[in-house]
Amino acid sequence: MPPENAAIIETWQRLADTRALSFTATPGPDSTTGWAGRGHGTVAVQRNHDSIRFLEHGSFALDGGSTPVAFHNVYHWRYMGDRLSLSHERFGSDAPAWLFDLVANDAGGLISDAAHRCGADDYRGRLVLAEQGFSLHWSICGPRKDESLIYHYHCAD
Repeated sequence: MPPENAAIIETWQRLADTRALSFTATPGPDSTTGWAGRGHGTVAVQRNHDSIRFLEHGSFALDGGSTPVAFHNVYHWRYMGDRLSLSHERFGSDAPAWLFDLVANDAGGLISDAAHRCGADDYRGRLVLAEQGFSLHWSICGPRKDESLIYHYHCAD
């Protein structure tokens, strides 16, 4: 099997075993949002032949002692052979919003093959395999945004 498929297959296996997440949001120097904080939660996995849905629930708190707020996301991962496609079901399961496709990189992880354009903002992703799961690094850049989100997904023991 080619090396690029090895990272995709390993990631696909870890997606199915994911049970929890934690994340940090950090604004960059060009951010006008100042959106900084931490979150954590659980992941329920629904697996189909060529797709996996993450049903995420948890809480997020802005830095500085704010009261945590609840969050809920549904991400839809699709296995496409030489890539994994990621969508967000913000409009429901019948109308997932495509985010980006992840392809293998030279470091043994995955990287978005193109930026996802949302209005004037570009969204990019990088997935890094870790011992007990994986990390998904998001960068969001635009006229008002310079954001970095790092999600750590934890697999079942």
